[in-house]
Amino acid sequence: MSNRPTQFVVPDLCNVTAVSLLVLVGQLLALVLLFAGGSTTWVRFALTSLFVQWVTLTSAGILCWTRRWLTRLRLVNGSMLAFAIVMVVTLSVGLVSELLLSVSVSWVTIGGQLVISGIITGLALRYFYVQEQLRAQEQSELQSRIQALQSRIRPHFLFNSMNIIASLIATDPDTAESVVEDLAELFRASLNDAGNQVQLKDELDLCERYVRIEALRLGDRLQMDWDIETPPKGVKIPLLTLQPLLENAIYHGIQPLPDGGTISLKLWFEEDTVNVRIENPLPPPSGRKQSAGNKMAIANIRSRLQVLFGTRAMLTSGVEGNAYVTALHYPLTQEPLTEEPLNQEPLHQEAVNQEYQKRLHPEVR
Repeated sequence: MSNRPTQFVVPDLCNVTAVSLLVLVGQLLALVLLFAGGSTTWVRFALTSLFVQWVTLTSAGILCWTRRWLTRLRLVNGSMLAFAIVMVVTLSVGLVSELLLSVSVSWVTIGGQLVISGIITGLALRYFYVQEQLRAQEQSELQSRIQALQSRIRPHFLFNSMNIIASLIATDPDTAESVVEDLAELFRASLNDAGNQVQLKDELDLCERYVRIEALRLGDRLQMDWDIETPPKGVKIPLLTLQPLLENAIYHGIQPLPDGGTISLKLWFEEDTVNVRIENPLPPPSGRKQSAGNKMAIANIRSRLQVLFGTRAMLTSGVEGNAYVTALHYPLTQEPLTEEPLNQEPLHQEAVNQEYQKRLHPEVR
């Protein structure tokens, strides 16, 4: 598939940065024209600068005003119309300047102005086209990189979940069947998502489904403390970001402990930042495992966050006292706050067992 843009693209020329750049380039052009003409008087420099700035700023103003309509045109049509606008502005400013400075109009001078303006305008339009083509290519490469990183996390989740199901088949096949149904729902939601980011509430639901499966394997050894602040409407997160972090906390923090422990997941918002803190008990040194899979999951999540948000996102992990803490921060893009609260009740083993018993035995209420 080609990454070449098909629509005409003109940059936003209505901001201070663009105007300052145009003024600077115009002055440099005036200097070039001054020395190219042979006469280097201050009067000629002032007149040349005035002419160039009038053409530059007037053309930029008209292109800015018509930008909404120009971007709707095809590439060739939009480019020709933008080129024609600059030529008309150059001709108009040239005629006005000739009438003000001399009795008769010098068409040779105006023709030279049009040629120079046409060359510069053509180069500028070509530059805008190449920039847009590079941007489209970078977006395509970015999308491919995100999908590649995400595809490495999905098997990680699948293989661990299948191990849980395998451990339940011999002891409780009915519950194992229910777990398979839950797992199918998880992957259906994951594979049906059209983008690389999902609603934050959907990612939290994914975490709760995963905890339900793990709780059946670990029993009372696994306790969860959910502290979830109501998210603003429309907040998204890269798919399968929190679930692998929660999986690491269970595998490295709860599983090595004979008596288990409590994992706390806290999520809150500060201004334009989403904050997540996952804390799990720290096993004794003899029970700690150095897993390459754990490092790969952390590295993949950190890479995806960096690709999507750059330096505005941060994922850190380390020991704090007697706990291992993973902290995630990434920028918030939001719509107005929603009044629909999330379920913030902790998900404990007793509630998990009751839910599965209701699903396995509908007649019992």
